[in-house]
Formats: sequence, C-alpha cells, structure tokens
Amino acid sequence: MFNTCTLQLHAAGAWHDVASVSLLGPEVEGWKATTYAGYDVDWAFAHAGATDAHAMCAGWPVGLEPLQSPHWPVFVIDMLPQGYGRQELLRRIGQAPTAGIAADWKLLLAGAGNPIGNLRVKEAADWLATQSSTLRGFTDDEVAERGDEFAEYLATHGLFVAGSSGVQGEWPKVLLTRAEDGLLYLDHTLPDARAVEHFIVKFGRGQDTQLASILRHEAPYMDIAQHLGLRVHAPLALRRRALFIPRFDRVAQSGVVTRLAQESIATLTGLPGFEAVPSHDQVCEALIRRCTDPQAEVLEYIKRDVANLALLNKDNHARNTAVRRDFAGRTALTPLYDFAPMYLHPDGIARRIRWEGNDDGQPDWSRVLERVCELAAQAQRTIEGRRKKGPPLLEREALVAGLKAMEPGLRQVAEQGEAMGVEFGVLNHLRPHILARAEELATLA
Repeated sequence: MFNTCTLQLHAAGAWHDVASVSLLGPEVEGWKATTYAGYDVDWAFAHAGATDAHAMCAGWPVGLEPLQSPHWPVFVIDMLPQGYGRQELLRRIGQAPTAGIAADWKLLLAGAGNPIGNLRVKEAADWLATQSSTLRGFTDDEVAERGDEFAEYLATHGLFVAGSSGVQGEWPKVLLTRAEDGLLYLDHTLPDARAVEHFIVKFGRGQDTQLASILRHEAPYMDIAQHLGLRVHAPLALRRRALFIPRFDRVAQSGVVTRLAQESIATLTGLPGFEAVPSHDQVCEALIRRCTDPQAEVLEYIKRDVANLALLNKDNHARNTAVRRDFAGRTALTPLYDFAPMYLHPDGIARRIRWEGNDDGQPDWSRVLERVCELAAQAQRTIEGRRKKGPPLLEREALVAGLKAMEPGLRQVAEQGEAMGVEFGVLNHLRPHILARAEELATLA
C-alpha cells in the first residue's frame, strides 16, 4: 500500500481534486523518495494540454501522461513548510522541532493545507479544518502589538502554524485576510465571500539589532525597487515590529477570490531540495521557454539582479523568485518579494544564484546579454523546428535600453537614499555598490 495524497487546485471559485502523488520509496526518505504522480482523468480531458493555472506546474501539462520522479515533484516540495513554520508545525503534530527529512511526509499532510498559490494538499486542508476554533477578527494594532488575546488565539491554532505553515522562511509569519468589517482574520478561517484584502504579516525575531534593521528596510526597499522600474505589487507597511505585505497570488473582488498559480524558480528549472540552486543562465532559459513575453521577463530578471547587487540583497535562493500563471494563459515573473539588505544578516549570507563563468559579484553585463540572447536563439530553433522563422525572442538593443534606464534611478538612490527611508549607516555602506552598478550600466554598449 503506497502513501498517497490528493492535490487540489482552486479554479472557478471552488477546489477540485485534480491529481495525486504516491510515494514509491520509503517515507523516511522524505522529499528524496521516488514518486509517481498523475492527473485525475476527468481533469485531464477537460483541460488537456494546459500549462496555465489549470496545471500543477508549467513543466507538467494537464493530460494523461504521468510524472515519475526520483524525488517528490518540485512543486510539491514548494508546499513543504520550512524555517520557522516547519519548527512550529512539527511541534504541533508531535514531532521534534529538529526532525529531519524523515518527517517530511507527515509535515506535508498537515502543513500544505493553505499554501501560497492555487494548490493545496487535500489531507492537509482537512487536518487544518479540525484545528480551527471560533472565527475571530483583530485590528491592525492588535496584530502589530501581538497582544495577549491575539497571541492566545494563535496558540489555539498552534502559535503561528495555522497562518504560516504554507509560507516558507525563517521569520515568524501569519497569513491574514481583511474582511468587510475591517478586521483581520486567519486566512484559512475566513470564507472567501467576506475577503477584501490578503496579507502576509512578518514579525520581528528576538532582539538582534541587525535582524531588526533588515525588517525596517523591507518597506523602503520595495519603494526603491519601484523607483528603479522593477515590478512591484503594492507598498509594504511596517507597524511596530510587524511588516504587512499585500499578497499578489490572490485577487478579491465582489465576494469572489481568484487564486493565481505560483511556482518557484526551483520548480520552473526542475531542481529539487533546498540546497541546490540553478544558475542565472538556467533560470533565463526557463523564462524564455515558459513565459508569455520572454523579452519582458528576461529584462525584469536581469534588472532584479542589478538591484540585488546594488542594494546588497544577497539572499537570492531558488524560492525567493517565482513565476505566476493565470487562467488566461499568461505566464510571467511575479512581482518582487523578499527584497531587503540581507548583507546585514548576522549569519552571513552568500549570493547563491550566479551567472555561469561570469559572476564574482561584478558580472560583465555585456557578456550576460550575449549569453541570454544565445539561449533565446537556441530555444527558438527548438521551438520553431521547420516552421517559418519568426522575430527573435530577445532583442539585445531593447535589453540594453531597459538596463540603462536604471542608471539615473540608482544615482538618485545613492544621493537621496535617506529621504527614501534608508538609514544613514546602511546607505553609507551601500553607496559604493550602488554607484558601481550605475557606472556599469552607463558604459554598457
């Protein structure tokens, strides 16, 4: 008898049983266990060939073809709680907080009931429903202060677990939804018909001054990202030591919530686990092959790397960037998230994703553009085959123009960063990095 779970997908206002995943390997192997996955037959015929939000991921189109893998499907690994949420949920289900991958399957069946995106594990959703108590709303101030009543209410749901189990990362987080009465509710407890706005709320950790500085800078960093022309969803708001982050994977309108498909670049590039990372080259190739507008997405991706280097956001692992698929067939990078001065982290965080053979922290952007255009040409030859050749998937001149447009904004940040919310000491440390990136773009031919 195999361990099997049912995957549900939210579409047309309801959850549907659309696929299943079975472990062929021992449960104790965790996410490394061999798996067999398949779409439900009715779903396969109704949406045959779809790679949009009706599919589990862009790389596994809806159909009767099974997905056999030497590990869990990467989109399932994306739903596995990590960091703070993992530790708290393990306690809740009676496992040691330090439990290794042997606890992954049990964790999935409890913690993937309300993740980001439009997928969930049915068994986890059922378990989560049994943990719910009285529906209770809180004001923004009560949440920000983490007052006694709010803390007690969270404790009845396993501290931060009920709200955070679907959110990865080391910071304590809850998923909260604002209702028509203006109050905030744990996301999974509020009926969609009452939802007005959705938030991830990230809380400060302990008394470390550097971690506190990182949290304080996330909101101004997002404003700066918009100033630099990056894709930004909405302003962030810091209230005391609670950062309110508007969610972009959900659209609430007239009592209806649309959940948009979201997959990490780990899933997009097919890399399992949490340590393996793709190169920037691999990510760009996947964007070229999967996205609706490769020109726009590759430019956005490179601009984000410029911004990360300028503002020393070194935490660029494979789940800090994602793509979004909607029900109209469009696939694109999500708005920017997890953008902060991570050089301040007391553990010391190294830049994980790099350009192949061209990245010591100061990439040669001309060589980067040559490489991505080469990847686009290769992809185009594969896609077109014997068909009539179309226009290039990537235009180098447009990429150059898009990057050079960042230069004035970078110089303004270097000069006026304090007025934009960057603290004096942080800006002094950043300034040479910002100006170096500006100069690189100014000389880009």
